[in-house]
Amino acid sequence: MATLSEIPPEATMRVKRPPRQKRKAVAGAAPVLLPWLRAQSINVTRHAAALRPFKREEFGTGSAAPSEGHIQVVNQLITKLRHGLLKMSEKVHGAIATASEKPSSTRLQQVVASKDKAHRWVQGIEKIWDFYFELFGQRQGKYGDWLLSCDRIAMDCYQAAYTGLGVARSVPAPPPFCYMKTGFAPATIRRGMRMRRLGKQMNPFPLVQLPYHRLVNPWTLGAVMHEVSHNLQNDLGLNKDIPRQVGLRLLKANLGRGVASVWVRWNREMFADMSALLLGGPEVVGSLMDVIGRAPAAVFGFNPRGPHPTPYLRLLISAEMLRRMGFETEAAQYARAWTRIYSNPRAGSIPKRVLATFPKACALAVDAMCFQPYPSLGDKSLSQLIRFEKKDQAMIEESAKRMAAGVDPGIIPERFLIGAARVALNRRMARPGVITKNFYHELVRR
Repeated sequence: MATLSEIPPEATMRVKRPPRQKRKAVAGAAPVLLPWLRAQSINVTRHAAALRPFKREEFGTGSAAPSEGHIQVVNQLITKLRHGLLKMSEKVHGAIATASEKPSSTRLQQVVASKDKAHRWVQGIEKIWDFYFELFGQRQGKYGDWLLSCDRIAMDCYQAAYTGLGVARSVPAPPPFCYMKTGFAPATIRRGMRMRRLGKQMNPFPLVQLPYHRLVNPWTLGAVMHEVSHNLQNDLGLNKDIPRQVGLRLLKANLGRGVASVWVRWNREMFADMSALLLGGPEVVGSLMDVIGRAPAAVFGFNPRGPHPTPYLRLLISAEMLRRMGFETEAAQYARAWTRIYSNPRAGSIPKRVLATFPKACALAVDAMCFQPYPSLGDKSLSQLIRFEKKDQAMIEESAKRMAAGVDPGIIPERFLIGAARVALNRRMARPGVITKNFYHELVRR
């Protein structure tokens, strides 16, 4: 919270005392009453003063510090809420002044009621203030460069998508912001979503949450492209068109409403997987395996309400996407490895109808999602919007050798460096620690 030096002088001014003749009315009140009322007035004023907007320089001056755009939109939110608190504070002051003149039970209860309302408002703003204070504060520590690196990958994903559009769209701002949080899997909070942690206020920019163990192992950071793609689906205006087209395509193929509804429910997570593949190439599938390669009971477990494709099928969906992208060999290799680990999907709870129709439904869903034009993309398909070809994979493999050797990997896009790190690891081009060091060094220096 704000230090004493940050609180403006007016916040500590004395509360105006009632005229001498008015004070006689409270002579019979308890000796603590007037001082207590005065303290409540001071408290609420200082609360409002302490929940002040942020200054960019308080989170460091290096490249890892939050951008001016991130600070501005958060300050706009805090200022808007603080304005409401100041209005409440005026009501508290008025109730206190009235009660000080004549401390009847009714007037005193009006004081505590207005004070309670203002206090709840303070707690709400304080929760938001604390959330962003902690978020931005992470950039001051030793992990700031890691988070900056992920910011640059996320920005590159947005640039790849928006420069590929066939029609002009408003440029979203600010860009995604990455932060570290303990947990098993990465996550995102989309732009414009109402957050419980923010008192159901709208999140002003995409947040990408990354567990520490992912940041330690940068070849697992295909998750950044997956989480950013959740935001792209919304920002590109595909959040309604994609599920509609997938559902219609499966219904026209007579696969049944039950099967179609399952694939429609999976659309957001499937889109994020498909988009991540287009952004990063075949190595992203290895990163996906890191996440979903778990005990057979979990991999074969079907969740009738879950947004994620059943893990066993999810990997095979990515293999189908790789095949359509022109990486037939890699697609077959991943599918063989996966089905060798998990050889009996019927041992789980995947519905028979979903399993039986999977090859056809998967091919249709991938085609509808990624290879058909959408008006919001300027009548381009997702695979035309974000192109990944064999020449891009060759660039990744060349950069992997350079990264392992500790030399400049060249003009490779930031998002391709994740694949380069994974190639270097898989082919034992350097020790894991060397790959990690060179990966972050390259992203930070840009």
